[in-house]
Amino acid sequence: MFWDERLISYDFGPGHPMNPVRVELTMALARELGVLDRPNVRVSEFEAADDKLLRLVHEESYIAAVKHSGATGLPEIGYGLGTADNPVFLGMHEASALVAGASVAAAEAVWTGRAEHAANISGGLHHAMSGAASGFCVYNDPAIAIAWLLENGAERVAYVDIDVHHGDGVQAAFYDDPRVLTISLHESPRTLFPGTGFPDETGAGGTSVNISLPPGTGDRQWLRAFDAIIPPLLHRFRPDVLVTQQGADGHALDPLAHLILSVDGQRTAYSMLHRLAHDTAGGRWVLTGGGGYELVQVVPRAWTHLLAEAAGGPIAPGTQTPEDWRAFVRLRTEEIAPLRMTDGTDVVEVSRWGDGYDPANPVDQAILATRRAVFPEHGLDPMTDE
Repeated sequence: MFWDERLISYDFGPGHPMNPVRVELTMALARELGVLDRPNVRVSEFEAADDKLLRLVHEESYIAAVKHSGATGLPEIGYGLGTADNPVFLGMHEASALVAGASVAAAEAVWTGRAEHAANISGGLHHAMSGAASGFCVYNDPAIAIAWLLENGAERVAYVDIDVHHGDGVQAAFYDDPRVLTISLHESPRTLFPGTGFPDETGAGGTSVNISLPPGTGDRQWLRAFDAIIPPLLHRFRPDVLVTQQGADGHALDPLAHLILSVDGQRTAYSMLHRLAHDTAGGRWVLTGGGGYELVQVVPRAWTHLLAEAAGGPIAPGTQTPEDWRAFVRLRTEEIAPLRMTDGTDVVEVSRWGDGYDPANPVDQAILATRRAVFPEHGLDPMTDE
């Protein structure tokens, strides 16, 4: 676990949806529930990404623009800085490089065998492009971590993104690179930023995979889409490392999107990703946070479940949130914290693709569109997985 209190300096200011209190409350909840004190968990220090690391993905002129804007408070024109989504803040380069450094440190820990799984819960800034900030993201830490892995000998890296928004920046970084399989499970670009992520965006040999789901998709159908696309492709691709982004903004309470997942559905997905890391990537798993804008009710519980899952000891859904944590939430946000680690669903059944295809169901239509677009490129039958 790579964590430093300075990570909460990635802060676009009052009123911005991406309030760093969500990460602060996550770490506090994980600590109160004992996740960080487990004998197999190590909270480690790390260095901010230097320019050499940043240049693995980002243009030199863009890095210079971020530095200048963060030093002066004045946005450089033409780099996506100074917008409502990406306002300039003092120390922006240092804060963003710190997030990127934590993800690279996680990749290095897993690749060198110092850890089987490694997490940067403040990371997952998947919208940043090579030469521009976008969607609350300045430097694209997952892409930088993947590029570092390739530079250091990894032959195949798989990236799975379950944020409600399309992982467009990571896709763009590796769109023509057959060594990187990017899979993004997101709300339809017809109804949500960034407006990309259609099934026909297939990259080099079908290594760009997009599952575009209709607004209103809930746990059972969302997990059906996950199960119908992600496991077959990972089993066929056999990555050296699995890198994942777990944006929590698919939750029903998230103010910026339109899916209706529960914390329990998200928890089920984390378990599936953990199993896939072992089944397809030799257990090598690098995990990050991502989006998530319900700061109290959703993000801390979801990501605490994620960290506990990665540590090999899932938290029972019915577990009460600690009283000291609820008091801390009240102090930091003046909100009433949730009482339990569940939304009341507890166990979410996964509806398997092999159980039958309903041509009238819009989620099944979306699943089939993706399978038809990319499965043949991987030697898989769109209808049967074979």
